[in-house]
Amino acid sequence: MMASRGYDMTPTMYSPDGRIYQVEYAIETVKRGTLALGVRTKQGVIMAVEEKPRALQTKNITQKIFQVDYHIGVAAAGYIPDARVQVDGARFFSQGNRMTYDESVEIATVAKHLADQAHQFTQYGGVRPNGVAMIIAGVDQKGESIYVTDPSGTYVQYAAVAIGAGSDDVNAFLEKHYNEDMSLDDAASLAIAAINLKAEQKDGINHVKMAKVTSETKVFEKVSESDLQNYSQNASKFAPQ
Repeated sequence: MMASRGYDMTPTMYSPDGRIYQVEYAIETVKRGTLALGVRTKQGVIMAVEEKPRALQTKNITQKIFQVDYHIGVAAAGYIPDARVQVDGARFFSQGNRMTYDESVEIATVAKHLADQAHQFTQYGGVRPNGVAMIIAGVDQKGESIYVTDPSGTYVQYAAVAIGAGSDDVNAFLEKHYNEDMSLDDAASLAIAAINLKAEQKDGINHVKMAKVTSETKVFEKVSESDLQNYSQNASKFAPQ
């Protein structure tokens, strides 16, 4: 029992069955976070999150979607303070790339940087892994991209993906309904339908926050409440039968 507790307390040692418990606990934190998802189309990318605002909370402010650069956004699930710190690092890295090379950074490069930073916290004593997974989405010289990083330091590219509570069911839903030729508006409607699949609130937009980067402008922008309302009206065509 004492030996097991020792493996349990540090991220620097494997257990006898080849596991790093602290990393697994961090991944469990992500699974308990509210849903976040990203959808890629030929017209741009969509980032959406489920947020449960309190009655007196200021509207139109999201705690789980961040802008990294003009053309890159992040949606997070898990322990959001860890996300803020990682996003600050991504912003610094992105601006450093712009100053050094006089061009915008690629989405894949930012995803790798964030994954490398997350991996650092699995190798040293006295630290804990970041308890957050992040969807990094945007449009760069190579086109539209979506990546996911997790507490282990893994990063993977997706066409559409969900992270957080209920993400297994939502990913199955996305696999069924996603089409790479769909419009950006349809992708936004699909994102709302996917969030409503597992959300406590099954209609309306008060629990949904969204941002997008279009291929035309390559600029991160938050989706307005009126646009969300329009997207939600079309979300019914993706509703499970």
